[in-house]
Amino acid sequence: MNVTVNGRTRQYRTVSFSARHNRVVLIEQRLLPHRFKLVETADFRETARAIHDMVVRGAGAIGATAAYGLAQGARAFKGRNLDAFEKHLDRVFETLKKARPTAVDPVNAMLQVRAKIAAGATVEQRQQLACEAAEAFAREDIEHCREIGRHGAPLIRDRMKVLTHCNAGWLAFVDIGTATAPLYAAQAEGKRFHVFCDETRPRCQGGTLTAWELAQQGIAHDVIADNAAGHLMQRGEIQMVIVGSDRTLGRTGEVANKIGTYTKAVLASRHSIPFYVAIPFSTIDWKLKSGADIPIEEREESEVLGAWGVDARGSRHFVRIANPGSSARNPGFDVTPADLITGIITPAGIFQPHELWENRHHLGFSDR
Repeated sequence: MNVTVNGRTRQYRTVSFSARHNRVVLIEQRLLPHRFKLVETADFRETARAIHDMVVRGAGAIGATAAYGLAQGARAFKGRNLDAFEKHLDRVFETLKKARPTAVDPVNAMLQVRAKIAAGATVEQRQQLACEAAEAFAREDIEHCREIGRHGAPLIRDRMKVLTHCNAGWLAFVDIGTATAPLYAAQAEGKRFHVFCDETRPRCQGGTLTAWELAQQGIAHDVIADNAAGHLMQRGEIQMVIVGSDRTLGRTGEVANKIGTYTKAVLASRHSIPFYVAIPFSTIDWKLKSGADIPIEEREESEVLGAWGVDARGSRHFVRIANPGSSARNPGFDVTPADLITGIITPAGIFQPHELWENRHHLGFSDR
């Protein structure tokens, strides 16, 4: 997408790779919307920390970052012994996998890379194939988002008011995004609509990242407190909800997404408002049989007890907002049951949650 910084506009990808320096290049999302900065990770461990610490976040973006991190780790290996190389790659894989356990995209992305590098007969060939496979995943992520936009745009009507939760925009993917893809496609068609961005406590990715994206794109929007959504629905001010997903179960249609998504789905159902989930193929988990089995990441309690912001001089600070002696629980995700979901927007079209499994061979499932 195009980003305007200091009056200059140019195109950026959320994540890319510098083969020359063997570094993963990321937009430092923790600084947005107040500062736009690119950072580079020096090795796969630093890449894993960037995923864990949310320098980069969002299903597709951390998937591409993990794919590039695997290639980065592969290229750092010194020697010609294939067995030693594969053991090294196992360690790289596990390090990156553990960075964010709820999202399935990193695992799917790295498995895709490993499947393709197996064709290499030497360490050098596998290192080269790793780079090519990681880049292929990133390009595929963009294409999937573009197709999601094409299929989802007809859902957006003129003068519609749409609610989003968290950030499933281009910052959460390599480009374009999933929940935002229909919005961007509808805007390109000349439709005029309004977006309500849930602030999405505790990290406020809706108020910071989604709102920043929409402002950059010139889409009308308001940031709302998470607890205001029900009020607006009750008064008829929201006609559709569209969110992303960090893991969608192909067997059941259950969706794990940022904490608070389940709440919005319940509210939407209560008010007969369509609730859509937008996902690329890499977000589908074809193995798990129940949403209860999805690992839910518990993050640091400081995220709930305080907040980051900037002062009048533009300096970034953390301030505690909760009672000094109190502790906190901070589950990062929740699971939305299939019966609360109107449709799942994929690169292959829009499906009912229960239709995913019967259409699995059109949705990226492999019997291998």
